[in-house]
Amino acid sequence: MEKIPLTPVGHQALAEEYRRRTAEDRPKIIADISEARAHGDLSENAEYHAAKEQQSLNEGRIKELETLLALAEIIDVTKLSGSTVKFGATVKLVDEDTEAEKSYQIVGDAEADLSKGRVSISSPIARAMIGKEPGDSVEVAAPGGAKTYEILEVKFV
Repeated sequence: MEKIPLTPVGHQALAEEYRRRTAEDRPKIIADISEARAHGDLSENAEYHAAKEQQSLNEGRIKELETLLALAEIIDVTKLSGSTVKFGATVKLVDEDTEAEKSYQIVGDAEADLSKGRVSISSPIARAMIGKEPGDSVEVAAPGGAKTYEILEVKFV
């Protein structure tokens, strides 16, 4: 299988989620199922069915996290350098139409979170920026039409 690139922060967050789901959530769900089972007839027991569904969702995410962590290739961004955009780079952009500045860190798919300024390396904006340098313009296909950005700064922190 192919390795999954992760930053140390992303790996730590996934490892913590795995720990929480296995050490805290799993025992709580098992207790919820036991309590619901004690209420009697399981065919009409909504609490039981809800707890079983929660167990299924939790176990599915645990399996997903196990796979992500097993295939993780941790890339220490602080040891990277250069002026071109690549995995781990924090890129400061300016929208050429609105002059609005944005900053994104390019991370692995598993740790992408746009609300925290972390975009997936496989996202259209990241793919457009890879290999570019400050001063370069990039065009990104967006649902509302193409957007053009100028790269202002590339740093690795």
